[in-house]
Amino acid sequence: MWRMWTFFCLGCVVGSPLLAKPIPVVLDTDIGSDIDDTWALYYLLQSPELDLKMVLTDTADTSYRARVAAKFLTECGRMDVAVGIGVPGKKDAEFQLPYVTDYELSTYSGLIHEDGVQALIEMVHASEEPITLIALGPVPNLRVALERDPTIAAKMHYIGMQGSIDLGYGKGAASAEWNVASHIADFRAVLGADWQSFKITPLDTCGFIKIEGEAYQSLKQSELLGLKAVFENYDYWEDLVTWEKPDYVEHRTSTLYDIVPIYMAYSGELLEYEQMRIVVDDEGFTRRSEEGHLVDVAMRWKDLDAFYSDVVARLLKE
Repeated sequence: MWRMWTFFCLGCVVGSPLLAKPIPVVLDTDIGSDIDDTWALYYLLQSPELDLKMVLTDTADTSYRARVAAKFLTECGRMDVAVGIGVPGKKDAEFQLPYVTDYELSTYSGLIHEDGVQALIEMVHASEEPITLIALGPVPNLRVALERDPTIAAKMHYIGMQGSIDLGYGKGAASAEWNVASHIADFRAVLGADWQSFKITPLDTCGFIKIEGEAYQSLKQSELLGLKAVFENYDYWEDLVTWEKPDYVEHRTSTLYDIVPIYMAYSGELLEYEQMRIVVDDEGFTRRSEEGHLVDVAMRWKDLDAFYSDVVARLLKE
């Protein structure tokens, strides 16, 4: 477990070419269930190398998720970011619902795309450079997008939080990771598309990421509006989440799976990648297989302390 941390100025953090043109990004997210998506969105907004064009809500009630994203973007002062409503589904795991009980999506001053999947397709074709797509959850939106227009994959870089190769939850044996196992056909479709590049962080490198100690207290006590909004959502989430009892929130974060793909979008050099062929079996396990699709997989950390230092410095930057 990480104990020591150090602040870095953003001009000195690993992989921060501040003079480079920002990378255009679309975030596909099931924000509103696990709190790590909210952390990831704030982290993305705090990363100047990334130019967030749209938050595309995915899985279950995507209108509810769009309300969470739109209110959070508003509280961060980032109404320049479009919100796309993804493929609708049934209500499920709405653990941040009190945050938007009185919030109407129509009050968002930025762009709202009722058909977020079509907005993604049009954005990709209109862009003069490749879009980096960061997927933080299951991917039914992306399967539908590829069915409508398979050519978009060749114009995008894919970075996802999916899978489990050698390590699973809690650093145990390989698991049928939720983002894959809950929507197997969708991830198989995405895995088989012809992307410019395809990278994932499986549980091997993201399934144990937590911020604690002095660093966590600095985040918790910050007056930054974005962090205050994150912790407001923590208050709701800890009362409603069903898969664990988060009696640790005074001392540390929950597991922040989804901040790792954000890091991979602007650097990733603190990670060790393996290029391998993988398949998804019928139980939702991501397996090595010579018959599988070629993927760059973040398998190990070179310097986890440096990663935490970078993340905390960014989250606290005014």
